[in-house]
Amino acid sequence: MTDIKHVVREKYGEIAKNKADCGCAPSCCGGADTQKIGEYIGYDAEALAAIPAGANLGLGCGNPLAHAAVTPGEVVLDLGSGAGMDAFLAAREVGSSGKVIGVDMTPDMVERARENARKAGVANVEFRLGEIERLPVADASVDIIISNCVINLSPDKPAVFAEAFRVLKPGGRMVVSDLVLKQPLSDDVRHSVEAYVGCVAGASLQTEYLALMRAAGFADVQTVEERSYGDAALFGGYEWLREAARSVVSAKVRAIKPRA
Repeated sequence: MTDIKHVVREKYGEIAKNKADCGCAPSCCGGADTQKIGEYIGYDAEALAAIPAGANLGLGCGNPLAHAAVTPGEVVLDLGSGAGMDAFLAAREVGSSGKVIGVDMTPDMVERARENARKAGVANVEFRLGEIERLPVADASVDIIISNCVINLSPDKPAVFAEAFRVLKPGGRMVVSDLVLKQPLSDDVRHSVEAYVGCVAGASLQTEYLALMRAAGFADVQTVEERSYGDAALFGGYEWLREAARSVVSAKVRAIKPRA
């Protein structure tokens, strides 16, 4: 059986080193640049211009911060932080009295994010190497968890949500942008390693995704925004992506850890 985590780590390590250019964002496979991808998935030009050079790799499927209501002084945790795009945007919102922690399992991504922070002089961001199923974060220590098109890549989503619940403070919130299914995929796509790395084959049915969050203990679980995965015309000869355009949506989901 294919070691999915190994494949994902290798692929995203190549992206971090600029040796590959297609991850989760649908239009990256059509050759669109990262600025266009960012605008397509919900970031405004001002936000994109504010992040350090090299932090936007065009890998997201939405903007979780648009629904996170981050305030100064809060602690934000970014699951699968990549080169740091959302972490740096969150750092602007929490200010000098707050902190952002990014966790990623790919050493090359963590190294690139740390270098981006160093070059930009961003002091309130910390990037840690670790897996989102076993977070290197203390219990009840963060106010907000964000994630952008990463949880679908995990082969153990219940563990991801259990860990998220553990590290959130009571009353804390989780806001994620992720790819979910409106209908089941064909067997060919579900067993495609390429489709898995592209954030499609590992995606859960939307109803199952929300149910997993509730099972972990989250309350007020709701989809606050959704949009189509992309225009099939963008996908050229990628047959599995054409199927994905019919079956997959980018959903922004928000949930709360109860206070008691």
